[in-house]
Amino acid sequence: MMERYPDIEIYLASVSLEALNEWLKSTLIAPPLSPAGKGKWQTRGQYQGDCVPVLLVDKAADGFASLWIDSNHTPWMTDQECAQQAAEALQTEVRCSLGGWNPGDDPDRFWQVLPGGKEGAIEWPDSGR
Repeated sequence: MMERYPDIEIYLASVSLEALNEWLKSTLIAPPLSPAGKGKWQTRGQYQGDCVPVLLVDKAADGFASLWIDSNHTPWMTDQECAQQAAEALQTEVRCSLGGWNPGDDPDRFWQVLPGGKEGAIEWPDSGR
């Protein structure tokens, strides 16, 4: 059996706040994201009665926004499951880690999910920007 991740983080190529708010409302019963500093938005949803903090950071990695769901109480067991659902719901490219990170793992290997179901491992080196 697959182990549930302690939190979920995915990277969104592009998405409107309106579309993201609709998706978060439908999946996590979350109110709209509100500003939380420069390039950051946050909200608190819930899943099966548990509070689910959500943070969106614009341009977190090479033009991608980071969506961090700081809870293991989510509809998704893994980042990959969340990425698959987000890519379809938001009709955008989504990236996430390949799995739990261990020393010696390649930090530039990520999982890419495209709308329409195409997905696979990619190299995504950190440009430092």
